[in-house]
Amino acid sequence: MDITNQTEVTEFVFSGLTDDEDLRSFLFVLFLHVYIVTVLANVSLVVIVSNTSNLQNPMYYFLTYLSLVDVFYSSTIMPKMLVDLKCLSVTISFVGCALQFFFYAALAATESFLLSAMSYDRYVAICHPLHYVSIMTKKKCLRLVLLCFSVGFLQSSVQTSCTFSLQFCGSNLIDHFYCDVPPVLRLSCSDTSSCDMVTFYIVGALASGSLVTILVSYTLIIISVTHMRSTEGRRKAFSTCSSHLMCVFIFYGTVLFTYMHPPSSAFTVRDKVASVFYTAVTPMLNPLIYSLRNQSVRSIIIQSVHRLQGSPIGLPQCCVMK
Repeated sequence: MDITNQTEVTEFVFSGLTDDEDLRSFLFVLFLHVYIVTVLANVSLVVIVSNTSNLQNPMYYFLTYLSLVDVFYSSTIMPKMLVDLKCLSVTISFVGCALQFFFYAALAATESFLLSAMSYDRYVAICHPLHYVSIMTKKKCLRLVLLCFSVGFLQSSVQTSCTFSLQFCGSNLIDHFYCDVPPVLRLSCSDTSSCDMVTFYIVGALASGSLVTILVSYTLIIISVTHMRSTEGRRKAFSTCSSHLMCVFIFYGTVLFTYMHPPSSAFTVRDKVASVFYTAVTPMLNPLIYSLRNQSVRSIIIQSVHRLQGSPIGLPQCCVMK
């Protein structure tokens, strides 16, 4: 599968998840279901929020964009991975590899920034409830979303142009199941030190900035909540943050597990399993967490299920919640 040292690489070959044919068939069925659930759950959440008047507030506004990002983010990896699990030759063109990494890096960064924006929204809602409407205006929310997407795609453009402007004239075997910077850089016959530094500083700066925003927001939230006299008030405050915190822990936990360890010459099984969770499972869990833990969203879903089953459309709210 290698290309001679005098020949420029025009396509890459993935090592894939496994060479076991039986396991490949099982993984195909498993990840096909994961991808279907991911798309349906995120699109359904977007439809529910868009068509429900009492969900028209900043928290759900950000949640809508988070769901859209999850759909496209998962779609940059999963369809190609599913095709590769059923094919003997798992190749991708040079341009296709660059495009896959570009959208993967852009949408992953955008998701991290959206989680930061949502933590700021929770801080304003809990620490400044009387001024929440005046602070979190539609214009400000739109600006925050545009900032998240702009920075996400800008940093991805820098990383992609740096990585894929290098020369690739040796092996074309990527020891992974999708195009990511570390395994791609190992194949370059150019000096990769500058790209290594660019990736390190960009990822480090953006990840630390996003995490600091989340940590500061929740530190201030915890301080504010501890000063509340009402037990019910504290319970409601923590309840509004629980879904977002779970999504943050899952997202950053898998990211740190995947990337924050000493580099090696090859990706291990552990690395690939962590990458699968990061690219496939996390986008599926986010809408499920918000749907199952959010009372407003959960009640709307239950009402919709009852309608589909032929229950009276005007079913009382108390009956629906039971």
